[in-house]
Order: sequence, then C-alpha cells, then structure tokens
Amino acid sequence: MSPTPRPEVITPIDHSPDEIESYEELRLHLDRGTLTRLTVQGLDLSQVDLADVEVADALFVGCALGDRQVLELIQRGAHVVPVFPDTPFPTQPSHLYTPDELAAGFAAGGFDAMYNTVVYRHYLDRGGANPDLREALAQRIHDHGIENALAGLSAEWLDRHGAASVVGIMGGHAEHRGSPGYRDAAALAWRLAQADRLVLTGGGPGVMEAANLGAYLAGRSLDELTAAIDELAVEPDFHETQAYTAAALRVRDAYAPPPSASWEQAGGLAIPTWFFGHEPANLFAARIAKLFSNAAREEVILKLSRGGIVFAPGRAGTVQEVFQATTMTFYGTVSPSGPYVFLGRRFWTEELPVSSLLAPLLRCSPLGDLSDLIHITDDVDEAAELLLG
Repeated sequence: MSPTPRPEVITPIDHSPDEIESYEELRLHLDRGTLTRLTVQGLDLSQVDLADVEVADALFVGCALGDRQVLELIQRGAHVVPVFPDTPFPTQPSHLYTPDELAAGFAAGGFDAMYNTVVYRHYLDRGGANPDLREALAQRIHDHGIENALAGLSAEWLDRHGAASVVGIMGGHAEHRGSPGYRDAAALAWRLAQADRLVLTGGGPGVMEAANLGAYLAGRSLDELTAAIDELAVEPDFHETQAYTAAALRVRDAYAPPPSASWEQAGGLAIPTWFFGHEPANLFAARIAKLFSNAAREEVILKLSRGGIVFAPGRAGTVQEVFQATTMTFYGTVSPSGPYVFLGRRFWTEELPVSSLLAPLLRCSPLGDLSDLIHITDDVDEAAELLLG
C-alpha cells in the first residue's frame, strides 16, 4: 500500500540550512545548481531533473526516485536511503501530521479505512512492539523524520516564545467526553492557549483530547467550548471508534478556527504513538508528531513541557509520566521546570497520594529544594494562575 498523499508544508529555507524538506527549498537550491552535502527528505523527485545539479555527498532520504535516478545519483557521489515500498507510512516524512492526514480515508471507508488505522493494522501485522529487522528500520526512519520535523517546529516556537511557553497536559485516556474531568481539562487548555501558551498532550483520547479541544476553540467563547463538548458527549466512549471519530470530525468542521489563527490557538501540539494505536486519533491538535516508539514519545513530551505540567487523574501511563518528569527535574537534565499541577485533589491525595513520595524526593535534589513545584488543586482558575505565573 502506498503512503497516503499529504499536503506540502512550506518550511523557510533559513530554518534548516542543511536540510531540504519542501519543494520551495528544493527550487532555491536547484536554481543555485548544487545539493552538495545537503539532505533532501521525503520529497517526490521522480519528475525532477537533477542531471545538471551537483550532488556530491548529498543525502536523499525517503524520496521517491526512479531506478535510473537512484543509480545516477550514487554514481555521481550521492547517498540514497530509498523508500520502503511495502509500508503504508512515509519512509522519512518531512513534516508533522495534520488531523486531516490521520483521518484520510474515513469519509469514504469509515474508521477501518482511515490512514491512522491502516498504519496501526500494519504495525500489528508486522509484530507490534517486536517487529522484524526490516520493519524496525522502516519505523525508525519514519520516527526520525517526525522527530526532525518536531525539532524544527519546536525550536522555531521556542526562539519566539521561550521554553516556559510550552505546557504539558497529561491524564487518563478513558475520561469520557462531557465528564467533569474532561470539561476541566478543556477549560484549562482554553485559558492557556488564550494566553499564548502552547498546549502539548500525548495525543490520545480522554483528558488529552479535551486539552487539544480547549486549545482548538481558544479563539471562541467558553459558551462555545461548552457547546462543542456537549456535541462530542453524544459519543462519549472512545471504544466506539467509528462514532467517536465521526463526532470529532463534525465538531472540528463546526468550530473550525479562522485560517489566520496561530497554531497554539488552533489546537496546539500532540505527540501520540501507534504503540497505543487501539485508541482513536485525537483530531483536535494543530500538529501531530505521531511516532511508533512510545519511549521516544514520552521523552520528548516531557522535555518540551518546561512551562509546567498538568497531571489530571490517570493510571499507569500518567503515573509513568509523573515519575519520568520528576527524574528530569530532580537532575536538571533539561531547562528549569515549571510547576507540577495535579488537578483533582481527592484522586491525588487519596487514590494515588503523589505528594508523599514526590515532595521528599524533590527536597533532596542536587539543585536544591524543589518541592515547592508541587501543587494539588480542584480549581481550574488556580491551576491557570500557577501556570501563567
């Protein structure tokens, strides 16, 4: 199966001077007559004439090329990592996914036909978390392309807004649409996105969908956010994958942000994984860095969430994120951490009394006493004030 066609995203040429990820960048270099020592990623070059272009030490990764082109490029000193022809996903994607790309095929064939599901079924058929060598390599090159695109976009964002502008929102995937926890997460994300914070989630359903939804409607009123949640709540349970996805697409269309909306106010960022591919895609993020590797996904979510992290009630996955984030903060392996806001007092003090373990640990950090980063609250307004400083 061939990869689903995806719209071209234009990247400024001065953003990645050694990497070519768009046709606009490619044309500029072709006009200069050289691709020497540059990397060309994920583009269809089958109809591009490269005969008079210098290609010594150029690297072509995941580009569509004819057999003769490949031979000629190698003979002229280029390096070629070809497309894996038997995968439904691109070998080296040059940009992050959009919701429309993950949902491609749904309108014609339903949930089973959409790109996100087709890739997940392929993932399972090829061994799931234990693929053979060929599939593991194809997945890793795909993830490298996504990670590279994410690094470029996040660096561009951080250059303009600073590390403290990215706020992670974590929590249970099983939180039903319309529940109090879902509404709280959406309202908090709405407040954050209105204040120019980039909302970052793990890209799943439940709390994660609620957070991206709040950011998606940041240009609208709270009453409209409530109305959108009410419409989604008609299909509350993500296990009903067809109806759940159809409801998301209807609400996306009905409450679409204006074309001029900045991407933090058009849904923010999500970093999901096909490791949990049984969950339907969260279709409210503006950009989606979907990976095969859950370990890489968790690492980058927590590294980027320097403006603070909200932990809504959740189970094993959320608790893993709590302790992984604490490790980063304890050792100071990335830039200084914003507050840890545990949303849901009863859950975090009775069911999983997190402070009794984290506070003594953070008090003995090599960086000094960091226990004051921990906050437990039921109040969305209080949580927003903590995160917005």
